Amino acid sequence: MQAAYIHGIRVAEILQKHLIGYQSVWLVVTHMGDPKAAFLLYFPFAYFLNRRTGIRVLWVAILSEWLNLVFKWLLFGERPFWWVGESGQFVGKSPELIQFSSTCETGPGSPSGHAMVTGAVLWVMVTSLSTSLYAWSGSFLLKIFPFLFYMPILLAVCISRVFILAHFPHQVLAGSLTGAFLGWFLSRWVPEGKPLKFFVHISLGLLLGALLLHCGLEYNGVNLSWSIQLAKKWCMKSEWIRLDTAPFSSLNRDCGAALGLGLALYLKPGGWSLPRAPRALSLAFSSMALYHVNRLPLPTVPTLLFYFLFFVKNTLVPLIVIAFIPGLVHSFTKHMSRNGDQKQK
Repeated sequence: MQAAYIHGIRVAEILQKHLIGYQSVWLVVTHMGDPKAAFLLYFPFAYFLNRRTGIRVLWVAILSEWLNLVFKWLLFGERPFWWVGESGQFVGKSPELIQFSSTCETGPGSPSGHAMVTGAVLWVMVTSLSTSLYAWSGSFLLKIFPFLFYMPILLAVCISRVFILAHFPHQVLAGSLTGAFLGWFLSRWVPEGKPLKFFVHISLGLLLGALLLHCGLEYNGVNLSWSIQLAKKWCMKSEWIRLDTAPFSSLNRDCGAALGLGLALYLKPGGWSLPRAPRALSLAFSSMALYHVNRLPLPTVPTLLFYFLFFVKNTLVPLIVIAFIPGLVHSFTKHMSRNGDQKQK
């Protein structure tokens, strides 16, 4: 692996040398590829275009991010920003590398969660769009058209992750291939029509499964906090270390979203039937609500309180998109329509 790591550092050095003038673009790309973007951006967008696709996007995002956490605990992948200093390979000839505010993630690096979750979610979205275009036109060319965007978008996310020193090239490649497979495999079954008990069991199963694996590895002498210690040691600025990038944060996001999906489908099993304009309004209001929910500051001490509130915050995401906001828009448009009918009379 040493050769792969050294080669990866050289690639990152070349990317930073030639792309540093566009760093703001690559930082936006890496934010758009963040796993939380699948929950806060892609899920509501897909949901208000096609309800079944939106549920599939959220379902795939939950399972693919959880699997990414498990893979990271088992594979112990290094990250470039700490490996350069820890390896001792560059004593006296340290490469000129720049860290950014998004660089200092605290979990292990392999495979890339950005590439894996984005690859899985985008696969669901482009295949759904491809099917719709073919059903509408019967054209094979239109059917493959959405896939022309899949690789460039995923490649841009991968480049951004290497550029900011968050991942090595082989880690983003592994994440991309795994994500595409998971997108294909997991999207074949959508949990519509399942009772609330099913989603409660899924949420608990994800939580307990990860905790059992964590305890089992720790019991056998594996220190799973090693990556957090290295991130704190080698990150250029301490404020760039954020608790929401820790492995248990992603676990709580997945468990919370799974429970929230069950609650939302329980409250409104068939979804709200909205015409095109109210759906667009629901998307706008949902996006605004999720933006403010995501920005809610959470206390980081004690840590367990942070994780609990983080769980609750992510439970709200499906509820806002599927039940609350469409319900309010439906009531508002129904009221406006009723007032309009009374005025005509």
